[in-house]
Parts: sequence; structure tokens; C-alpha cells
Amino acid sequence: MRFDLLKILLVDDNPHMRLLLIEILRAVGVRQVYEAVDGTEALAILRKVAVDVVFTDLSMKGLDGIEFVNLVRRSPDSPNPFCPIVMITGHSTERRVHEARDAGVNEFLAKPVTARGVVHRLGLLIENPRAFVRSQAYVGPDRRRRDDARYQGDRRRDEDRGVTYVDVFQSPKHTPRA
Repeated sequence: MRFDLLKILLVDDNPHMRLLLIEILRAVGVRQVYEAVDGTEALAILRKVAVDVVFTDLSMKGLDGIEFVNLVRRSPDSPNPFCPIVMITGHSTERRVHEARDAGVNEFLAKPVTARGVVHRLGLLIENPRAFVRSQAYVGPDRRRRDDARYQGDRRRDEDRGVTYVDVFQSPKHTPRA
């Protein structure tokens, strides 16, 4: 993977965590890293820079990670609703994971953060992108990670129930460059 081509936005109110993530990203070759201390600052950066991936903390003062992701995914004036987002948190309870998933997060990374975990999440985003789903109840990546042809159960999602699939990775604007 060509990590040197990626533009990554880190959103975390903890400067030590941002520094740790920057060091991990630089060690694997990422050269363009942008920093924000909360969701409000991150939205301003997204309006100026076409980032490829966002890593955001869940719990921040001001606009937290869940609210930030909701604005990126659902706001009519969102600068990039299809941008891949990795939620990072030390609060990896089932409830918080579901909140992040339901907000439209692509991947979830529990603290303590490791280089292996960061690289693995980047690999998932780049090598295994998921289609984007837009419905009345959900906006974000398809929650199903694979399409099993042998699956016999109820798919619970039909085109006639108001779901739109958007293949965002056909557009160079929304494709991670690595």
C-alpha cells in the first residue's frame, strides 16, 4: 500500500494521543496528517482539504466523535459524506460500538492504540471498501462485510424499501489513494 499518498485527519482533544497517532502514521509512510481538537475544527478542515481517511476519538469536549460523524454523514452541507472514518476510543462497550456503527463509522479501533491496529484499519478501508448505504434510518458504509451466496435468511434490506447503494469508490474524489 502507498501510505505516502494518503491525507489523514486526526480528531482528538488529547494532544498525546494525536502525537502517538502521528508517529505511527509517519512510521508507515504517511506524510500528510492534519489535526483537529474536536469535531467543529475537523469539519472546518474537511471543508478546506480533501482528506482520504479520518481517525476520530469518540469522547471529546465540544462536538464529540458521534456528533461529528453524524454531521459528516447526514448534513446537507457536508464537505465529504463518503469519507472513510475510523472511530478510536477507550470506551469499547457494546453500546458505544453500536452508537459509532449506527452513526456511519467504517471501522472501530479500541485503545490502547497499536501500530498494527492502525495499519490493519487502513488496510481494511483501502483493500476492502464497502458500498455506501443511504436510507431514512442510516447513512454510511454497508454494515455487511461480505455477501455470502449461500446465505438463506432474510436479507432485511431490499431496493424496494427505500435503500440506495452508492458505489463511492468509483469516484476518485472519495477513493483512498494508497
